[in-house]
Amino acid sequence: MPELFKDKFNPQVIESMAAHFQAAWSEFDQVSFVDFATNDLANLELKERSKQITEAMFCYLPNDFTLASDILFASLRPYKTEDIYGLTPDNDGIVGWAIMPMADYVGWYGQGHPDLSMALLKEMTKRFSSEFGIRHFLLSENKSKTLATLKEWTTDDNYHVRRLVSEGIRPRLPWAMQLPDFIANPMPVIELLETLKDDPEEYVRRSVANNLNDIAKDHPDLAANIALKWMADADENRKKLIRHACRTLLKQSHPTALQVFGYLPVQVKKAKLKIATPTVYLNEHLEFELHLVSDSSENQSLMIDYIIHHQKKNGVTSPKVYKGKKVILKAGNTLNFTKRHPFKQVTTRVYYPGQHAVEIIVNGVSIAKSEFQFALNNTP
Repeated sequence: MPELFKDKFNPQVIESMAAHFQAAWSEFDQVSFVDFATNDLANLELKERSKQITEAMFCYLPNDFTLASDILFASLRPYKTEDIYGLTPDNDGIVGWAIMPMADYVGWYGQGHPDLSMALLKEMTKRFSSEFGIRHFLLSENKSKTLATLKEWTTDDNYHVRRLVSEGIRPRLPWAMQLPDFIANPMPVIELLETLKDDPEEYVRRSVANNLNDIAKDHPDLAANIALKWMADADENRKKLIRHACRTLLKQSHPTALQVFGYLPVQVKKAKLKIATPTVYLNEHLEFELHLVSDSSENQSLMIDYIIHHQKKNGVTSPKVYKGKKVILKAGNTLNFTKRHPFKQVTTRVYYPGQHAVEIIVNGVSIAKSEFQFALNNTP
């Protein structure tokens, strides 16, 4: 049976953490720590387990954060350049997922010692990630000081540290506390991303792309204009970053994002949509064909998407965007695009019989729309 994700925090990991804490501080109550941290563990999910370990650290590490930090530093495994995410604590020290509750401990209890806490989080992120723990400082009175430290880290020799800059300041980082100030005003984030966008490590650049995609959810025009600026003189690595960063904008057919990738308003003198299945039944397919005739003397890059306007229970329709294809329409030529769209029974959608519609979107502009009927079965 495959390991459950929550079992990243299991009794063996917790016992190993306790052993390293005890080795660093002889007064550490190893037995009580393990009892506390493993209490009802089987019924806790991953984040709940991590939180319980953090609470156990608060109970059994010294109240003096300076002394506690010495213990945490000493318990870390010596740094090695390797894939750290699948690792667990070993005889040499703590590494991997076990770092997560330790970083949260620093976030919760290290506010009075920001310099020491930043040094701890920097070392911890080399052995897993401090992206959750550092957000405590970005949500506190230490925000300005933390941003100044992160700016220094954008040029750090260690790529885990550089990635922490981008991942730690993502306004809507999954699993983590949101950063309302950066959601409202992402300019401090963008300043740091500018330095990291051409990082030599894809691991870092991927984080930058995800961060800009976060920003696009609240500030689509700003994110699209940044992508447009970054595309100037971009090498292949940066182009890949921008494509990933614009995935939400492209799905929304944002005009500036489309422009970034050369998808300009399409020039056609004929656009005809033909529905091959005027009535579609459950677990069958909608089949349609789009016929385009170019009205341009130049080749055109096309991003063809389509919208299914699903009938709802109250009689109105609800649009759902689907990706079609990317294609070049040559100058003066014609293009035929065909599609079979399944109407399968799925748990995420309830189908209602009645009039539906399919709408074709090319480079963000609607060029054709036709109705069809949907029925739950084809029994007379």
